[in-house]
Amino acid sequence: MNSTKTSKKLVFITSRFPFPIEKGDKLRAYYQLRDLSSDWEIHLISLSDVEVTEEHKMHVASFCASTHVLRISKWLGFLRVFFGLFGQRPFQTYYFKTWRHKRTVNRLLKEIQPDHIFAQLIRTTEYVKNYHACPKTLDYMDILSLGVQRRIELAPKLFRPIYESEWRRLLKYEHIIFDYFENHAIISTQDRDHLMHPDKHKVHVVPNGVDEHFLSYETKGSSKIYDVCFIGNLSYPPNIEAVKFIVNELLPELVRRDEHLKILVSGANPTSEVLSFSDKITITGWVDDIRESYAKSKVFIAPMFIGTGLQNKLLEALALGLPCVTTPLAHKPLNCDEEIVSIAENAEVFADAILKHLADYDNPQKREARKSFVERNFDWKQINKELGDLMRR
Repeated sequence: MNSTKTSKKLVFITSRFPFPIEKGDKLRAYYQLRDLSSDWEIHLISLSDVEVTEEHKMHVASFCASTHVLRISKWLGFLRVFFGLFGQRPFQTYYFKTWRHKRTVNRLLKEIQPDHIFAQLIRTTEYVKNYHACPKTLDYMDILSLGVQRRIELAPKLFRPIYESEWRRLLKYEHIIFDYFENHAIISTQDRDHLMHPDKHKVHVVPNGVDEHFLSYETKGSSKIYDVCFIGNLSYPPNIEAVKFIVNELLPELVRRDEHLKILVSGANPTSEVLSFSDKITITGWVDDIRESYAKSKVFIAPMFIGTGLQNKLLEALALGLPCVTTPLAHKPLNCDEEIVSIAENAEVFADAILKHLADYDNPQKREARKSFVERNFDWKQINKELGDLMRR
């Protein structure tokens, strides 16, 4: 653990164990723990509905004075969600909250006597919302109600009433839970603007960052064996929709132009639906060093039409100097012009931008401009220093 005797105690509670890093919330938590540990004595409490190995625990142990994994049973979680149909809170809060774990958290808080509590995502708030012996920070990350609303029309008709109910519950809960916490963080101004609370202007925008090992990684032209790549957690619905767009809309548009490009899709946990496209594009599952997938490609695309927040995949691609094309939805949180990231709304415009970038993907000036943009605006250490300052205030 990297702390001193004078460090204040921080209880950091998450709804997933922050390693391995294959999801956005885990990435955010991992780097927050790493950087905050220099000034705080951190006590991590992680809920988890999957087994956490000792090897994975060791990856975060050096950041923490103590690590507590509270295992969530999936089938009991879904049973709680069923009974939650008769309640008012969001279904995901029923999934993650058990009274047994609530007693454990209460005991840990009594033993640790924290100076501050940091809760990641509203699904963890039921465990600490009524603890008032110290200040608390809620990291909304994304506005979950907005993400659910965007998925309603894509959901099977049978499940749309459930999505609509969750959307309305989240809207109400995001408003109510605000007043239980002294500090609030969110990943982008775009998400903050959708928060339904009169004091939303008090929410601090705390973006994600890019680790130094992306900025220092050297890509070589000879290794570019794919024209286009897309990277992300391939069990996450917005990413699944992106892959479907690539195969069903973008690929036919490129073929219509007599452009037969090699397309790579990489990421953890590809669903059977995603794998079914393997005859048309190259699909890999988990990659130990995801930088290699970026490095093999000339242009990165992020056709995100649903979802919320700042896309880590775009930050990583830019840090490696790749030309990028994305939708207005994913472009806005970046707060950059089209010289850095191109915008496309449909397959035709995506194809135009891709072909334009392929003509000069290895332009050294443009590559350095992209890397410099990320280095100036998305440095984890600086971002987390400001987060630490917020909590100390």
